[in-house]
Amino acid sequence: MGHIVIRNLNKHFSERRGARRTGNGAGGLAGETISVLDDVNLEFENGEMVCILGPSGCGKTTLLRIIAGFDEQFEGQVNVDGQPVDGPCADHIFLFQSSGLLPWMTVRQNVGLGLRQMQDQAKHDETLREYIEIVELEGFEDHYPHQLSGGMQRRAELARALAVNPELLIMDEPFSGLDFFTHMKMREEVVNMHDYIGKTMLMVTHDIDDALIMGDRIVVMSGRPSTIKLARKLDFPRPRDFEHNEELSRLRAEVFLMLGVPYAV
Repeated sequence: MGHIVIRNLNKHFSERRGARRTGNGAGGLAGETISVLDDVNLEFENGEMVCILGPSGCGKTTLLRIIAGFDEQFEGQVNVDGQPVDGPCADHIFLFQSSGLLPWMTVRQNVGLGLRQMQDQAKHDETLREYIEIVELEGFEDHYPHQLSGGMQRRAELARALAVNPELLIMDEPFSGLDFFTHMKMREEVVNMHDYIGKTMLMVTHDIDDALIMGDRIVVMSGRPSTIKLARKLDFPRPRDFEHNEELSRLRAEVFLMLGVPYAV
């Protein structure tokens, strides 16, 4: 499950520029149509980790919101598992940039939100423990979000999302705001979790190395109106190492150039 097909996707926004006068003297607002996504065609296989790169403001998050069903005002076709996307789905979980933990609930209670429909209490408790262990938050079950570091909060959010057992997990900059070492740890944990659950994951990132190290497939988007500059399946074995893999290192330099950086550092 989690096979995604996007065909001829276009997205426009209408922007209000300010007041103007009409012929009869009545006031009005002059508008401008802004093209965000221009004829986007993509296909993601079941169980892939897809990393999406592109300059700021190019429409990466807009693309995720359309796939998740939060934005239905577009032209073209977006199908998940053969069905057109016509709104949010309980099997498709979206992890936003900002923390979505409920501050009045503990880690145990936040993660347990995804298990509310489970009637068997023993199974409920076992599943809850399993996902808390996956994200290595044992011993913090009764802590509130303000008692956790940023990285721990993100891990708790991942546990809550995974507990729902979604067919599709969509993440918008999941490592934003984390310090370097927490970022590296979270990157490893997400890759391990993806290997463990085998579900389709889409992730927007600004970090080229994250995309190349984590992704089964990468997508590079241009500036507005955004087109697809590169969509490539990555067949490199893990763990991936730029220093000892010449092909991966060349691809890294190519992606840097695509995004306007003259050389990889």
